[in-house]
Amino acid sequence: MSAPERIPPRSVTPPSDAAELLARGELTVRGRIREASNAALYCTVTLDGREAACVYKPVAGERPLWDFPDGTLAQREVAAWEVSEATGWGLVPPTVLRDGPYGEGMCQLWIEAAPEAELLALVDGEEPEPGWKAIGFAEVGEGRTALLVHADDARLRRLAVLDAVLNNADRKGGHLLPTGDGRLYGIDHGVTFNVENKLRTLLWGWAGEPLTQEAVDVLEGLRKVLAEGGALAARLAGLITAAELDATRARVGALLASGTHPEPSGEWPAIPWPPV
Repeated sequence: MSAPERIPPRSVTPPSDAAELLARGELTVRGRIREASNAALYCTVTLDGREAACVYKPVAGERPLWDFPDGTLAQREVAAWEVSEATGWGLVPPTVLRDGPYGEGMCQLWIEAAPEAELLALVDGEEPEPGWKAIGFAEVGEGRTALLVHADDARLRRLAVLDAVLNNADRKGGHLLPTGDGRLYGIDHGVTFNVENKLRTLLWGWAGEPLTQEAVDVLEGLRKVLAEGGALAARLAGLITAAELDATRARVGALLASGTHPEPSGEWPAIPWPPV
């Protein structure tokens, strides 16, 4: 299949309509996103005169992983959106589970990133400049190293909290999509919700620091809706296992008990490879 064709800009789909459009609209495959490790198809979806670009990842195109059950990545992507929506932060694009040309899969609203937005950088020196947070040192060739940093950005900080709740094992730089209207989205949440601690991320800049009051309030809200009989718990029950749901509750509780951003455990590589 050819590379995705460039679809002309369209009017923005209201967030309240996006999930319905993705779930019920007619899905047309336009091309394949070749950089993706699993089958990811660039599509349009149309319903009652509305149209939007989206990504469709069929379950049949998922590569087996040793540490995640086969055929579950699409459900985990939808579960990540459900949790993001429950926070009120809107950090994950609208995502649904639906049938498509290649069977059941995840369908997610396409987000056009603003290329001029700078969230990551390689800098000389051993300490970041004001406005930046250190991630670690990286080899840049010819025996040289540089400090990898991310922006000290409130949107990234919220995403770091969300990733800790999701137990995201693959938060790379390419999964960060800042938009021209100032929003930030995170994508590619297929390897989340594992019962074992697998947090791998570039967003370690706040590790060990106190959570913001905003984050504490959001986590308290999550604890309520994740409890037995809670609205979010009911939605997640059809997407992840009971053990994974219990582990999610435990992660929220642990964050609230510590009051701090998590730190690398040392039992698992802390930074995904490649990082971008």
